[in-house]
Amino acid sequence: MLKIFVVDDERIVRVTIADDLKDAGYEVREFSSANAALQHLRETDSNVDIIITDLKMPGIDGLEFLARIKQINLDIFVLLMTAHGSVQSAVEAMKLGAYDYLSKPFNVDELLLIINRIQEFKEIKAENKQLRVQVNKKYDLSSFVGENTAISQVFDLVKIIAEKNTTVLIVGETGTGKELLTNIIHFNSNRKRGPFIKVSCAILSREIFESELFGHEKGAFTGAEKQKAGRFEIANNGTLYLDDIDDIPYDLQVKLLRVLEEGEIERVGGNETVKVDVRVIASTKKSLKDMVAEGKFREDLYYRLNVFPINLPPLRERPGDIELMARHFVNLFSEGAEITIDDDVIELLKRYPFHGNVREIKNLMERLVLLAQDGVINKQILPIEVRFPGKPHNCFYFGNKALDEIIREVETNAIRDALLRSGGNKAKAATILQVPASTLKSRIEKLGIEGD
Repeated sequence: MLKIFVVDDERIVRVTIADDLKDAGYEVREFSSANAALQHLRETDSNVDIIITDLKMPGIDGLEFLARIKQINLDIFVLLMTAHGSVQSAVEAMKLGAYDYLSKPFNVDELLLIINRIQEFKEIKAENKQLRVQVNKKYDLSSFVGENTAISQVFDLVKIIAEKNTTVLIVGETGTGKELLTNIIHFNSNRKRGPFIKVSCAILSREIFESELFGHEKGAFTGAEKQKAGRFEIANNGTLYLDDIDDIPYDLQVKLLRVLEEGEIERVGGNETVKVDVRVIASTKKSLKDMVAEGKFREDLYYRLNVFPINLPPLRERPGDIELMARHFVNLFSEGAEITIDDDVIELLKRYPFHGNVREIKNLMERLVLLAQDGVINKQILPIEVRFPGKPHNCFYFGNKALDEIIREVETNAIRDALLRSGGNKAKAATILQVPASTLKSRIEKLGIEGD
């Protein structure tokens, strides 16, 4: 409920407005002078949403009152009303921070419309503030899971470089978290309120790469029907992330070098120099130094990108972080449900190579959360390649179990897998397993896997 003050030396006006606002459901206080309202703001309560005040009052007039209100609380919305309205007074009031201006006599519906607009603005502002808090929380260093020494060194480097404008080169295998680290750097930098543009060099064809990065002029090539700004222009005063920089065409590397060194671009088909202020973060899955030796990457560009390198180690080189990540992703995907992981599952995960790195363990734990029965992740629901790494996927090992138990285990896992692949649709799962839907239904009930 909005809290509103009505300030006017004319009692009939003050009471009428206050009564209308109370009838509309607002919390309202009346004051006969600016001094009385200011005393209340200073000594009792300054958490007021809106102050509606007359412009012409004895003692402190509306404009001076407005200035003093803003000294106490900048977030208070002030509406000025007067029977002596003029354009000059309105302009002066708006310059001092008034939200709007009403001329007496005015319709209460007009006032309520303005108040509704203020309420919507406050709600949007509160939502934006909450979103900023969530983004800051999502992209602080705690969002990058790991306690390995190499990861701790990465954190130290990020703390050093985040608020600088230096070019950063992140080196790591696919799935090691290069994009997440880029997000952390940007949202902890002095450019976090500026644009954050991401470009995958691997998916852009040679034909459109130059245009996408640097923009083009109208008529520069067939289909260029109007001028288009490139990613560098769009990212001006912000951050540009160039993922898979190792895939950039060799003949375009000199244009990228120019931007990094001089902060200038030229659109395709144009000769106008455009100044840009962009912080570049690049990532690579390959050794650029080796590519330079092979003649596939410009040496001068490599040294310009490699000003501040950050190396992300693959997950197999930090097995101590595997348990930490597994539990982190289980908590992430369990949506508040309590799910435990058996100790033997943790041991199996630690022995698995995770060639897909963090991305692979994240996807695996999401699947295991969906398959977990009674809130427990056990080795029976692990994929065969995780249980027996390095062995053919059609290789089964059941120890000294009885044949009936082996058959039950294989059938249970096959049905769970089909249900997962079908999104829980039993008719589709039956099609995958090539059995009648009625047969699948009875097997699910017999095996006790209803609800998977």
